[in-house]
Amino acid sequence: MRGGTAAHSARPRADVRDGGEEKTVTAKENRAKTLFFMTAGVLLMAAGIYFFKIPNGFATGGVSGIGTLLGRLTPFSPSTWITILNAALLALGFLVLGRATGLKTVYCSTLLSGVLVLLERFVPLDGPVSDQPLLELVYAMLLTAIGSALIFQCRASSGGTDITALILKKYTKIDVGRALLCTDFLIAAASFFVYDVRTGLFSMLGLFAKAFLVDAVIDEINSCKYFVVITEKHDEIASFIMENLGHGVTSHRATGDFTHQDKYMIHTVCKRLEAIRLRSRIREIDPSAFIIITTSSEIIGKGFRSV
Repeated sequence: MRGGTAAHSARPRADVRDGGEEKTVTAKENRAKTLFFMTAGVLLMAAGIYFFKIPNGFATGGVSGIGTLLGRLTPFSPSTWITILNAALLALGFLVLGRATGLKTVYCSTLLSGVLVLLERFVPLDGPVSDQPLLELVYAMLLTAIGSALIFQCRASSGGTDITALILKKYTKIDVGRALLCTDFLIAAASFFVYDVRTGLFSMLGLFAKAFLVDAVIDEINSCKYFVVITEKHDEIASFIMENLGHGVTSHRATGDFTHQDKYMIHTVCKRLEAIRLRSRIREIDPSAFIIITTSSEIIGKGFRSV
């Protein structure tokens, strides 16, 4: 059987110095990639909150929901309240949790508050951007769900009620997921009284949609492909996977009960974009290869996600 170690033996060995430089470059690339996705996620969230949630009064939970309600009840704008609440929760997080709050969360929370203040200053809105509240709810949920998913993928959060969840988890036996859901439900319910019945119904709909959308987007981002290839051209296909895609290969001999022919069965996993290359290359190497491709929402191990 060939395992993931075969991927290393198939490559030329580099000296320690080159390996160290390669690791440094890879680390920098990973940091830059993480920063890019966190920033993109925050910008999408800010767009969804400012252009669609706040003008329509959609209070679907979290700090943005509280800020939307308080902006209606007080002279301060929703963006100001979101900034104040995020700053207060960050301070509380550092006080109670210490470094567990995380620099990534500080970055995302601060950037979100800053972008909302800038949008309020330079792109003022007098009301909803259209006369289609259902359409605006869809965009509000999609943008914030995709943004949240990108941030979660970087093992960060936009702060707010996430920090409250960490504090509850540390000091109580409360089911944090249920506690946050109840809190969001109360925030959405409050929109019935602060705005009107229609806004309250939209807020409730958005709350339930958000619960499913974030998970769905995360699963889609994490989706990988599991390949089982039955072929006679084992060496060429395995070499392509290890040398060009950088993934390990597990293979073993297999005999077809119908044909009674001995072939190899290759097992490997790769990311979605890599799957297109691999499928095309297998067809070039062995047009008669039998390929089984399945989708997995989570692969844990080297080259994919850590536990």
